[in-house]
Amino acid sequence: LPWTIFADLMGHALRPRADATTHPDAFWRGWRLLALDGTQFSLRNTAAITAATRKVRTRRGPAAFAKLTATVLLELGLHNPVAAAIGQAGESEWALAQQVLPRLPPQALLLGDRLYGVTAFAQAARTRCAAVGSHVLLRASRSVTPTVVATLADGSRLVRLAVRDPQRPARILDTIEVREIRVQVRRAGARPFELRLWTTLHDPATAPALELAQLYTRRWEHELYFRAIKRTLRRTTLLQSQTVGTAAQEVAAIVLASAVLAVERAHAAGPDVPPGRIPFGQVLTVTQSLWLSFGAFDDLIPDAIKAQLIERAYTLMRRTLTVPRPG
Repeated sequence: LPWTIFADLMGHALRPRADATTHPDAFWRGWRLLALDGTQFSLRNTAAITAATRKVRTRRGPAAFAKLTATVLLELGLHNPVAAAIGQAGESEWALAQQVLPRLPPQALLLGDRLYGVTAFAQAARTRCAAVGSHVLLRASRSVTPTVVATLADGSRLVRLAVRDPQRPARILDTIEVREIRVQVRRAGARPFELRLWTTLHDPATAPALELAQLYTRRWEHELYFRAIKRTLRRTTLLQSQTVGTAAQEVAAIVLASAVLAVERAHAAGPDVPPGRIPFGQVLTVTQSLWLSFGAFDDLIPDAIKAQLIERAYTLMRRTLTVPRPG
């Protein structure tokens, strides 16, 4: 099928789903929590893929398999993909992130790791956020040294970042101001380290520095989402597709399936159980069973029985809950 079909499907199907009343875990002080991150899928060594891709070189020579990069804008709490970009032409995670940034919804707080904690992305994200009334919380890269403008009441600082010409780095095109938060992170049995964050939330009264630092750890949910779609939903080391184009469609199908499962998990959780405590594998198994049953025998099942089956399915999903994760 043409790629445009999958692109259109993702454009229509992927969108925010969390409700502030039903899913409070997906919000912080009224802001919808989103995270941005990328991952790679291993491709098969077919003639078509080998001719169209280039393997990364390692210390031991070329990697065993070429990779397909995908970037996902994820709604935390529900683990629901809001947007995704898939690199069919070898695009980097950075380039793909620029494609999904325009899908950032209003009244959102976007979390990003150190790849995005640089001036160029901070500027692009700030522009998009200003257009829709959203904000960012990024882990700052160690390579960027800002200029301190002012120290705020809670110890955080207002800093100025220089926007440089990509072709002539010595030339400064513009400057932007962000709030920088520095905290010492200590874990039992590990050396303490400094966590440096940038945010466009400048007011310490409405966005306390310590709360933002603690909130940033929620970004790790994105890693759990990638693990779920790779190890539980996909279950294979390699994509099954024989070309780069069909591999991109396979990844798009995986992302779309994860969106379906996020909706069903949210329905099963209801207002009393955080959706993340319902095991992803359990939601997948029950949803697959019901999907196949309705697909093959839809015309034989009365609507009243369907409603009972769906409610029973949600009860099965809720039967085993994971323990709350430690902070």
